[in-house]
Amino acid sequence: MKKLTLYKSFLIAAIPLLFQACFVAKDYKREEALVPQENLFRTDAIPQDSLSMAEVSWRELFTDPILASYIEEGLQNNLDIRIALQQILAAEAYVNQGKSGYLPTLGASTGVSRQEFSKNSNPNQAAIGNFTQYEVAANLSWEADIWGKIRSNKRAFDASYLQSVAAHQAVKTRLIASIATTYYQLLALDEQRKITLETIDTRSESLETTQALKEAGNLTEVGVKQTEAQLNTAKALLLDIENQIRVQENSLSILLGQAPQALERGSLENQIITSDLNIGIPAQLLSNRPDILEAEYNLINAFELTNVAKSNFYPSLQITASGGFQSLDLEKLFDVNSLFASMVGSLTQPIFNGRRIRTEYEVSQARQEEAKLNFQRALLNAGKEVSDALYAYQYNTQKIEVKSLEFDAYNKATGYSEELLDNGLVNYLEVLIARQNSLNSQIDMVNAKFSQLEAMVELYRALGGGWR
Repeated sequence: MKKLTLYKSFLIAAIPLLFQACFVAKDYKREEALVPQENLFRTDAIPQDSLSMAEVSWRELFTDPILASYIEEGLQNNLDIRIALQQILAAEAYVNQGKSGYLPTLGASTGVSRQEFSKNSNPNQAAIGNFTQYEVAANLSWEADIWGKIRSNKRAFDASYLQSVAAHQAVKTRLIASIATTYYQLLALDEQRKITLETIDTRSESLETTQALKEAGNLTEVGVKQTEAQLNTAKALLLDIENQIRVQENSLSILLGQAPQALERGSLENQIITSDLNIGIPAQLLSNRPDILEAEYNLINAFELTNVAKSNFYPSLQITASGGFQSLDLEKLFDVNSLFASMVGSLTQPIFNGRRIRTEYEVSQARQEEAKLNFQRALLNAGKEVSDALYAYQYNTQKIEVKSLEFDAYNKATGYSEELLDNGLVNYLEVLIARQNSLNSQIDMVNAKFSQLEAMVELYRALGGGWR
């Protein structure tokens, strides 16, 4: 009889092992096909090597001390950064919960029960008589991690935590890029305001000159009005620039976590790019781009939750135990004779449950595939952003050179036309056209300089720089 009982125990213990041969929670492995090793971004002019400007600290890249102080302030006070930190704390709490999954659960209870039998009840019960029972007990429950369900849950929480950390890093990268771009936009607007103010002074003098020429009979009223119109055009342009400056100052203030206000800044001409624009190799984006890391951790989380959903098809082995004090006499509740204990081992196999388990598994598979596609999309978008920023930088660098030559030509043409006008050799309309072309060219050159700086910042962000 003892041997038969022993055999039954071995058989019950072996059942989970037989099922385990059918399913064990898998380990996540990145699909290499998802990660292009080359041709992720176009690099026509700059060769790829192992160096990447993403590994350069933002403190080395942005040499303007005022800009550096704004970035530091933004990293401390920006509301998006602070929200991301709270998300990390929430994810960390779930990680701690995942670590506790291997431990048994323990609960305590205390209670009083009063039983009164009716006179028409079972005679045996009536013979016992009415009674009050007091109880203080503890309950313990533990589930064996046969299929790796608890381990997969823990890994899912770990991945979710790392995803929140990567999301925080991505917010830092975007914030630094936004502060730098807005700051450079303000410098460009300051330069445009300076040019426009000089133009207004020049055109005010020209208006006085044309009025004097008209009185002398050398110019008609048409020339005076055209000069007056150009002066007012410059004044209107100044109003537009002043409005844009106010808007950009407000935007930068919000990025710094402040109320809108006027902000100190340097000058556009002192902004020098000292770092080499090395872009590294495509595979480095996996470790440098926080948003790609975030997408992959989301994939890992979905993969582990699929493991959990699949393990629900198999039986669970659970051990429960309870014990404590139980007595009909309150004074003897904590007596040795009041002690009781029980232990139960159970193997539970789901059979029919309204298709709930299969539905959860199919949903988890779909979400895993969705996470994989999002990861792939994040990689492709990163490659596009690097390509776009790199070309924009090269394009605007060349444009600055061309616009500089254009401005020199228009500036000289303006001087020559004014000299010819004084000698009565050209129409005044030619002078007006030359002046307007000179102003437009100068404004375009400032815009090209800003666009170059903006492209440099975007390339730095696209490569994953800023969060280190």
